[in-house]
Amino acid sequence: MVTSREKAPAALLDRAPSPALVVGAIASVQFGAAIAATLFDRIGPSGTVLLRLAFGSAMLLAVWRPRLAGRTRRELALAGVFGLVLGAMNLTFYAALSRVPLGIAVSLEFVGPLTVALLGSRRALDLLWVGLAALGILALTQGDAHGLNGLGVALALLAGAFWGAYILLNARLGQVFPGGTGLALAMCVGTVVAVPFGVVEGGSHLLGGESLLAGAAVGLLSSAIPYSLEVEALRRIATSVFGVLMSLEPAFGALAGLTVLGQHLGARVLVGIALVIAASVGASRRGRGGAVAL
Repeated sequence: MVTSREKAPAALLDRAPSPALVVGAIASVQFGAAIAATLFDRIGPSGTVLLRLAFGSAMLLAVWRPRLAGRTRRELALAGVFGLVLGAMNLTFYAALSRVPLGIAVSLEFVGPLTVALLGSRRALDLLWVGLAALGILALTQGDAHGLNGLGVALALLAGAFWGAYILLNARLGQVFPGGTGLALAMCVGTVVAVPFGVVEGGSHLLGGESLLAGAAVGLLSSAIPYSLEVEALRRIATSVFGVLMSLEPAFGALAGLTVLGQHLGARVLVGIALVIAASVGASRRGRGGAVAL
């Protein structure tokens, strides 16, 4: 049963266009990742993930206040599996981010959503946009690919696989749970997954004032805001379209790396950004000049 308190936050998101939700989620998560990278020296990637998920869970629980009563075992299992994927995706991506630049890590991770877009495509034109996005990712990666950490590359690709699973499970979660209630439950599971890794790596530094403050900011930007926006967007659009729209991730990752971490962009990277943006615009239009109802 959906309560009035579960409907209130959802009403605000209902009025927002689906593309705006996706772009907002992308910008939020990438700038959150850039801020998270500044914590690695203090508490490590896993410690950062733990704070991100813990604060994100607390925020989502406060907003959505989900109830377990009345939920079937299958529904709760879905939230649990989604939480496991969330935890694994964050742990592997942050471990990659500690070894390779943000823009490149996101580009490699994008293999996951790109695969989702390709497998879900039913029109030849969709494949064109996927191919254009792939060229953009190649341009972003090739610019600084020499001397990349091999383990970092492997971890980014693994994170991409979890990201692809995240997209598919997220779409299902949004159909089963109202608002962000299922997401809030899943985030709690993800936090539990991250606890042993985060405690071992972060230790007592996790409780430092600066770590907690930055962790709260990362939790808001990289978890609470983007995950809520994505759950709502995936209620309305196909996973294939969502996957290609997410091709903006490498561009925003490069921008966040520049503004927050001082990772400068070369000409090849700018070409890559232009290609992925063009692919995203193309994916949002179909038919005879009409926009897709996203």
